[in-house]
Amino acid sequence: MRYYPTDLLLAVEHVERSFRDGRLDGLRTDLHRAGVTDPLRHFDSAQLYEGLDRLLEGVPQHPWRPLTDSDDVVETRPVGTVVVDDGPAEATLRGLLLAWALGNEVVVRTTRSPLWDSLMAALRQADVPLPGGRTTGPGAQVPGVPVRIPELPADSALALDCQAPWVHQLLDRRHLAGVSLARARGRDAAAHPGRLAARLRYLIARARRTPYYAALPTVNEPADLARLPVLEKADLEANSLPASRNLSSGAPATGEVLRSGASGGAPRYIVYARTDWENMVREAVPVWYGLGVEPGDRIVNTLFGGGMYGGLTTSFSEFSRMPVECCTTGQFVTVDDLLMLADKFHANVILGMPALILPLLRDAKRRRPGLRIEKVIYGGTPMTETDKNWLRQELGARVVSSILAANDGAQLGHQCTALGGSLHHINEDYNLIEVVDESGAPVADGAVGELLVTCLQKFEGPLVRYRIGDRGRLLDRGCSCGAPGKLLEYLGRSDGLVRFKGETVLHSEVSDALAPFQVSQLQIEVHAENGKEVLTVRTEAPRPPDTRQVRALLTAKFPVLGEVQDFDAALELYELRVECLAEGALPRNAVSGKIKSVLDRRLEAAL
Repeated sequence: MRYYPTDLLLAVEHVERSFRDGRLDGLRTDLHRAGVTDPLRHFDSAQLYEGLDRLLEGVPQHPWRPLTDSDDVVETRPVGTVVVDDGPAEATLRGLLLAWALGNEVVVRTTRSPLWDSLMAALRQADVPLPGGRTTGPGAQVPGVPVRIPELPADSALALDCQAPWVHQLLDRRHLAGVSLARARGRDAAAHPGRLAARLRYLIARARRTPYYAALPTVNEPADLARLPVLEKADLEANSLPASRNLSSGAPATGEVLRSGASGGAPRYIVYARTDWENMVREAVPVWYGLGVEPGDRIVNTLFGGGMYGGLTTSFSEFSRMPVECCTTGQFVTVDDLLMLADKFHANVILGMPALILPLLRDAKRRRPGLRIEKVIYGGTPMTETDKNWLRQELGARVVSSILAANDGAQLGHQCTALGGSLHHINEDYNLIEVVDESGAPVADGAVGELLVTCLQKFEGPLVRYRIGDRGRLLDRGCSCGAPGKLLEYLGRSDGLVRFKGETVLHSEVSDALAPFQVSQLQIEVHAENGKEVLTVRTEAPRPPDTRQVRALLTAKFPVLGEVQDFDAALELYELRVECLAEGALPRNAVSGKIKSVLDRRLEAAL
């Protein structure tokens, strides 16, 4: 069985609270008499987390550490059994805690067995999995690794002690050459349920520090999530800053605050504490490699930035750690910029939103017929297969990959070079995704529903079962790239539903139907006008099609959009309008750069 440092941290927190509220006064007194002058100093869970996070370069990623200069990982393993000769009590205490944190069994050779047995029993009262531990007499022959723990100077920080030379005797590190983080986790399939359970235990404990989540019940495994309430966007907005601090733990403020693009309503402000930001970046670097980025690539980053929007900020933080050259233009990139970067800097990758980069690339291609871009990575909104084919045929792109991400919970899924359409790999160790019905109940495997996101490595402003506003389904099938795990078929925004004449039309279905016209962007608006409902279909395309042809196709494919109605034919209650625009004509959100896919103005008229 594998053990995780987060469980040891929960056990330390339990003892820390028990010392403070007087439930372990006897043990505290015994430790003090044995020479541990300030027991609370050694049960400072925040200091211990900081020290372990530095030692492991990411507590939540344990037992792997993804490298940044390659798509390899370093695996950290316990050495097995650690034998501690009891000397100064505070040294023995530190040795026991850190050896357990790293998953080792511990044997203490001592004349003070009752003290250490009581301490181990107190830690186990937290009811989390901990390694084996026992005491034996001085000098007893015990197989294992003997470790001598030096005394901690009175003015030394506990967090720094976690990186002292003696600590490295407690772990074994191995570089797994050619093994990505996804593959390493895939090889660990037998331990996968236990690893996710440990992640959830720690997340829920962190979440309980906030007023909003203070009453959350215990969660022992992913199946228990269904017992927890769904976090709706309205709840998130009402309980986080600037409206409220109910989703704040009260810890000192650190890190980054991001703002949503507000393309779907009022903006939201998402807090990433410093450690949360580090976790996000550590998990994102392997995702870029999975998307097709390679060492030595030269990237034109056109993601939107400014106004506290996260696309440019997060990707900049991630690329700065990778062996790539990044030309960070943001949304202000011009055709001249792109052509100069391709000519002078030999840029071979462009990253951005389809609504921005497709018109940019087409204009650049017209001006420079020989332009080639090796890799196109896009996010924010879907890209049509017609546009993907244009990129491959006209620009010679061998990689056209999608990344799903949100300011609220960072990366949700990505396409490797072997995936296409709307299928994406997911990383359950970072964002656990559920597919549920409108009430929040899980749907059957493979069924379509709304996506709930539980961010396992975001502890400040936690997101537990957050209804992110997207639809999809989880498919348990393999991928030729070799990465294991379920695939997410992303089906777009859950607000991409259009109700017209009492029937439902999906934005994605209309978009697919318009593929013969090479439509890049689609907006559907419904509004009331002179006693009737008007549905307007607006398209963007490099060569705007004839509106009559578009209308004919839509009414043939979707009879509900035509003249058919369940009312007196003499009554003009509905109308279909079609507007075919050039690329770039539809309004973009000033912060996120997104196009609002569905506008329902009927409610506005009723107010």
